[in-house]
Amino acid sequence: MSYASTAVAHPNRLRRILESGGTAVGLACHTGDPHIAETLSLAGFDYLYLDQQHSVGGLGSPVEMLRATARTGTTPLVRVAANDPVLIGRALDAGAEGVIVPTVESAEDARRAAAAARYAPDGIRSWGPTRSAFGLGPDPETVNGEVLCLVMIETIEGVARAGEIAAVPGVHGVYVGPGDLAVSLGLSPTEGPRNARHRAAVRDICAACDAVGIAAGITGDPRTEAARGFRMVTAGSDVSFLKSGLADARARRDALLRTTTEDDTEGDVTA
Repeated sequence: MSYASTAVAHPNRLRRILESGGTAVGLACHTGDPHIAETLSLAGFDYLYLDQQHSVGGLGSPVEMLRATARTGTTPLVRVAANDPVLIGRALDAGAEGVIVPTVESAEDARRAAAAARYAPDGIRSWGPTRSAFGLGPDPETVNGEVLCLVMIETIEGVARAGEIAAVPGVHGVYVGPGDLAVSLGLSPTEGPRNARHRAAVRDICAACDAVGIAAGITGDPRTEAARGFRMVTAGSDVSFLKSGLADARARRDALLRTTTEDDTEGDVTA
């Protein structure tokens, strides 16, 4: 079978940013909707990660969303549902240029994720780039030099082994899961940033990444998180922007209702 195409393979822009020591700012898509994914991809950010772990769009192939992000200049990533070579391979075959792998707690977990993301002799990914050839190309060696494998540390077990996880060849960054990390510490998901143990754990992850020259990632305010040492920051998601927009619309509606009520009261001579 031939995978020749008139499409020209392109380098992974996000990998270039991270390997040069730069800071990348991206977005997340949790709804699983291709039009929303396309809109987010065209917003001018460095990357977009499509969530297959907590997405309301289901756990099927993200190919339609990845098709919608093609040629937008934004690097498409997929957060897979689990550290499973089948899920990782399917996401990359669908056109993702990197994966975010949840709940990595040891060097062995990290090696399994890195191997699933790369072709032999560096890994165990099966070669069959029906669609991925349109992005990073069909050549195994070239793809291995471009694809990104980002692993998530989100438990106290993972924090304790952050140094060995970050040092695994083929791991290009560690993404912090602050909510799950808080739960692992016996805290509520929203309590973490205010807790000293949580902040110390996050510092340990950043230090482990910095020691081996890979990026640490997290969701949050880009300026705040960059100051803490993160070089990959997800600034928001489709769901968070929708909630924010709705809150703003409600505030404007309430202001109108207050004004209308005040006007009615002022015009009522019996009041």
